[in-house]
Amino acid sequence: MIATAESKTFATSTAHLPPICGSEAKISALVNNNDPVYLPNTNLKLDHIKSGFACALHMHQPTIPAGHNGSLICNLEHMFNNQGDGDNHNAGVFAWCYSRMGEFIPQLVADGCNPRIMLDYSGNLLWGLQQMGRNDVLDNLKKLACDAQYQPYVEWLGTMWSHAVAPSTPIPDLKLQIQAWQHHFGAIFGEEALSRVKGFSPPEMHLPNHPDTLFEYVKALKDCGYRWLLVQEHTVERPDGSGLHHEQKYVPNRLVAKNSRGETVSITALIKTQGSDTKLVAQMQPYYEAKTLGKQDIGGVSIPSCVSQIADGENGGVMMNEFPGGFLPVWHDIKNNGDVVGFNGTEYLELVEASGVNPEDFPVCQPVGQHKIWAKVGDNFTPATVESAIEDLNKNDHQFHTDGASWTNDLSWVKGYENVLEPMNKLSAMFHQKFDRLVAEDPTVTQRPDYQEALLYNLLVQTSCFRYWGQGTWTDYARELYRRGEELCK
Repeated sequence: MIATAESKTFATSTAHLPPICGSEAKISALVNNNDPVYLPNTNLKLDHIKSGFACALHMHQPTIPAGHNGSLICNLEHMFNNQGDGDNHNAGVFAWCYSRMGEFIPQLVADGCNPRIMLDYSGNLLWGLQQMGRNDVLDNLKKLACDAQYQPYVEWLGTMWSHAVAPSTPIPDLKLQIQAWQHHFGAIFGEEALSRVKGFSPPEMHLPNHPDTLFEYVKALKDCGYRWLLVQEHTVERPDGSGLHHEQKYVPNRLVAKNSRGETVSITALIKTQGSDTKLVAQMQPYYEAKTLGKQDIGGVSIPSCVSQIADGENGGVMMNEFPGGFLPVWHDIKNNGDVVGFNGTEYLELVEASGVNPEDFPVCQPVGQHKIWAKVGDNFTPATVESAIEDLNKNDHQFHTDGASWTNDLSWVKGYENVLEPMNKLSAMFHQKFDRLVAEDPTVTQRPDYQEALLYNLLVQTSCFRYWGQGTWTDYARELYRRGEELCK
């Protein structure tokens, strides 16, 4: 296990397991603070800026039971071991993509530029890099997370540990996925780096639209210290059911979650604009779009518009080959033309709030389709009335569903995958039946190897790749992971 000096205060894993649990109370105390992260050190001043952009890179490789004798390995390692299959010859380039920001950012800073980038690495990938002994990659990432010289330029985003899509993740496991990533990130990069992680990047930009799932998701994010999350523009609507106004996509929104009992919770959302993600980021389209935008008024305060975008950081020819040629020159251009800048998400939000904007004044959004639910429910909020409304809409409105929505609405993460989802839900139920009472009686149970291993398989079965890639090998992987998890949860 790779660990920094700071990380040794967290519960450590046994040799063959990742550090995904055991320090829940300590981490909760660490991340639940309102201390400014970027404001004390940012070199940006809003009154000199008309607009900006915030780009994130998403990095992920699933964990699969495909090593020696079926051992758990990273798909990246499987690619290296099977170079002749499909596009596995890209393994070396992928590995470089995971590392290259550790080269680009220091070089740009040395050149007098003012770069920004947000990074989202799944727990699967972080563990895989550790399993492979890729200290070269991890050391480059540590430079960005732990070296004070580069902290103003790079923001790390939290995510679900095993790249689980929230709408079809069993509700009790939403928080476990979120906490597992925090444990793992803290074990590698240390407490101080973890305390600065305030933005959340949902796998596949997938937002639940079932009222109770969304409520528990947002509540879990806030309980885990997150201040904002990134959402795709067409996964949300205005309270009256209409799409977001054009200008609304370029300012912070307040995502409101209401459950079937009428309780509400809200969190700030930055809106990822639509488009071909990798091409947009590879060619730095958000910068060029930002140049066409100006300031907007929120609550009587004028703030810069901000274009938010995310892409896979390694996947596809444009990210592997074109991204450096798009990313690097932009920062030299900005150095010479100063009223359009790069932001990191938390930095932008802290600057906006410091300028006098109250987050309560942010425009309101909710997940797409919820207006239809609330129109049927009226003021009669009960689980029964909400489920009745959803059932009626499912039967009579072919455009309505509660599978959630993501960057790709032509793909269902539910239909056709009952052979994965049913075991996933069953394993989750078995896990909680075995351990919840024990943990409630003694929280140190989460430090036990049997809990840690059972949790690992429960989380792994929820990895989205086992559905995204269709039936066949990937669903076979899921069934094998389920089988092992079932043995551990008996």
